[in-house]
Amino acid sequence: MIARRMHLLPTLVFFLIMSTTAPSLTAQIAGTSFHDRFQALHANAPGQNDSARLYAIFQTWYEYGMHEYPEWATYEGYPGGEDRLTDISMDAIARRKQEMHWPLDAIATIDRAHLAPGDQTNYDLFRRDLEAQIEGQRFAGELMPINQLGGIQQDIPQLMAVMPTAHVKDYENMLARLRALPHAMEQTIALMKEGIARHIVPPAVTMRDVPQQVLNVIPDDPAASAILQPFNDMPTSIPEAERARLREDAYAVYRSAIVPAYRSLHQFLISTYLPAARGTIGMSALPDGAAWYGYRVRQTTTTSLSPDAIFDLGMREVKRIRAEMEKVIASTGFKGDFAAFTNYLRTDPRFFYTDSASLLEGYRDICKRADPELIKLFGKLPRLPYGVIPVPAYAEKSQTTAYYYPGSPEAGRPGYFYANTYDLKSRPKWEMEALALHEAVPGHHLQISLAKEMEEVPQFRKNGDYTSFVEGWGLYSESLGEEMGFYRDPYSKFGQLTYEMWRAIRLVLDPGIHVKGWTRQQAIDFFRENSGKTEHDIEVEVDRYIAWPGQATAYKVGELKIKELRHYAEEQLGEKFDIRAFHDHVLGEGAIPLDLLEQRIHAWVASVKTK
Repeated sequence: MIARRMHLLPTLVFFLIMSTTAPSLTAQIAGTSFHDRFQALHANAPGQNDSARLYAIFQTWYEYGMHEYPEWATYEGYPGGEDRLTDISMDAIARRKQEMHWPLDAIATIDRAHLAPGDQTNYDLFRRDLEAQIEGQRFAGELMPINQLGGIQQDIPQLMAVMPTAHVKDYENMLARLRALPHAMEQTIALMKEGIARHIVPPAVTMRDVPQQVLNVIPDDPAASAILQPFNDMPTSIPEAERARLREDAYAVYRSAIVPAYRSLHQFLISTYLPAARGTIGMSALPDGAAWYGYRVRQTTTTSLSPDAIFDLGMREVKRIRAEMEKVIASTGFKGDFAAFTNYLRTDPRFFYTDSASLLEGYRDICKRADPELIKLFGKLPRLPYGVIPVPAYAEKSQTTAYYYPGSPEAGRPGYFYANTYDLKSRPKWEMEALALHEAVPGHHLQISLAKEMEEVPQFRKNGDYTSFVEGWGLYSESLGEEMGFYRDPYSKFGQLTYEMWRAIRLVLDPGIHVKGWTRQQAIDFFRENSGKTEHDIEVEVDRYIAWPGQATAYKVGELKIKELRHYAEEQLGEKFDIRAFHDHVLGEGAIPLDLLEQRIHAWVASVKTK
């Protein structure tokens, strides 16, 4: 799973980012308002050709995004807004929704036929993303800004952790953002109040841990708060007197602004928001909820599959994988049925670490064994390094088993595979190989880092986040384990099948919950009956599907498409098939919709045939 950074901000807008070689048109109209810049691009006032104007639209929309969403600019290593937080007032959100038409109107004046093939793809993806975002504006997701997986209670500590820390000015910027936090909190609460008024509220079950998450970031001792961690380890290049002053300023802001702001949020959650939360769990219970869910499924899968078709696909996959799991059980010599075997896996002490450090060391060992195997399967590998670290304590109870947090070459930040060390009795060893291959290499870190390192493409292509591609690749990567020398132990092989089954179960549970009226307990029971996942993991996962409608459907859909394309290429090319070339072509354009991936692989197969 990819960590969804800055939960409060609309994700898709961040994909619309500049080319590193934007033509001079942008420089000619810089210094004017964004509205005027887009108007000039629409009218083609400078008289540029269509290719130059296309890249100027990319550049201008990038600069607009960095200005409107300064937290994202920090994550991307783009300077200039480090002392600000995003305006998430309802007026600002409404304004930005209208302003999304500016680049769409401008790009509509470009003659696609005049563009080179690569720029036609850039044009198509840019326009497709904008149109999808505008289509989704009818659904007011911004009115549910908090759940157990994200929100201002987690975003601010995450933001502080990635801010620059080399100079006094960097810490002054942190302090400015922290002083702005009470206003951001007021805006967040205002969104939730509007959601209550419009009956757009989250299910109560997704909110039960959030009040404690809020309290977790405001301990009595400022030095113990995750928000102020950067002030605890300041570089020696900053004079000691300045370090002392900045730390005291941070503690003062903590006591006078941060703690009161979070306490006001906590009080609002307890007294108002939780009582107003829904007893229902399906998205269909929301206003326009059935259409909203259908939209989310289309966007996450990049297909036209209906919720019913996804449900049926899931049931078929559950049946197929269950048969494979039964074969593995038989190979172990275990005497007992499926339920007895999975209970054995969930409870026998041999399958669990007894301390967090050993769990993390186990993951690091798997990753280091995976690294040298990559060259056998890929012709091109990323330069960006990665590390393995624990999920932050303030969020670990409600977080999933693991997630990947992308790095940034521009910001000088590596990627991180976050492993959850909460409740070690729910973190079995037999799942670790599959999970590490998914989150690190050859999964998320390899794919996302290669995308970020692409050259001569607009930056929005480097940050593509088509869930069916990104998570489909992560799940496909788990299946590469056997080719890399993993899953030699039958329990690890069962773990790999458990993880594949986990994603097949999602195809059943997600539409089951949001369209077919399944209860939470019904979903938990189906999950338990068909997998070896531990009870805590099952409950966290089901609650995740409740909180993120549609997102979980993309994994299996994407994985099956990649496997289908690999089978097609192997069948068509025979001895000419090269697994390294196939993987390089799957990943070579960054994340793209599945229909474009299919076109790309078919074109590659045809070109190999003619050689």
